[in-house]
Amino acid sequence: MSGLRALLGLGLLVAGSRLPRVRVQAGACRARPTWWGPQRLISGGRGDVEGMASSAVKYLSQEEAQAVDQELFNEYQFSVDQLMELAGLSCATAIAKAYPPTSLSRSPPTVLVICGPGNNGGDGLVCARHLKLFGYQPTIYYPKRPNKPLFTALVTQCQKMDIPFLDEMPSEPTLIDELYELVVDAIFGFSFKGEVREPFRSILSVLNGLTVPIASIDIPSAN
Repeated sequence: MSGLRALLGLGLLVAGSRLPRVRVQAGACRARPTWWGPQRLISGGRGDVEGMASSAVKYLSQEEAQAVDQELFNEYQFSVDQLMELAGLSCATAIAKAYPPTSLSRSPPTVLVICGPGNNGGDGLVCARHLKLFGYQPTIYYPKRPNKPLFTALVTQCQKMDIPFLDEMPSEPTLIDELYELVVDAIFGFSFKGEVREPFRSILSVLNGLTVPIASIDIPSAN
């Protein structure tokens, strides 16, 4: 979870087989974003995402993003839950600008939010809650839930808003394509290292076969 991204209201990577891979992220640590503004995203829709792809954006490296987080924690005394709330809200806002409800065929538009076991998954839970407020119908798949009060509270908040949780993820890409108009990938963030294990190995295999757009928080979990 990038603290800089959370504070600037940026940090979403919008990707999908129908679109170029686009990282909607802040520029250099102190640089002014070159494209974020109504001239780029005011009308929403897939064309705007393509416009963002052609803009000059400097990406934060893994080390830079981790350093920003540590600065916000240590120097500015932000808490994990503060940054997570800002991150989830900023990602939901970016989705709403890139894929406004009126640009999608269903009303309300259906969104599948897939959450991983770490802070990236927490960002996804917050994102789902705000998407519901923005007029979407999110559904959450959260197979590995940490036994920590922060994550338990985030799950409770989603449940109180009548956001459903799937017991199992659809096993075929075509099923997800039929049921949902957008997928939010909140599985692994920039700090993930090591081997991908089940059930996430199978989940990523399914994501690689989707035709609906995938919006990934921080970086794409799937290739």
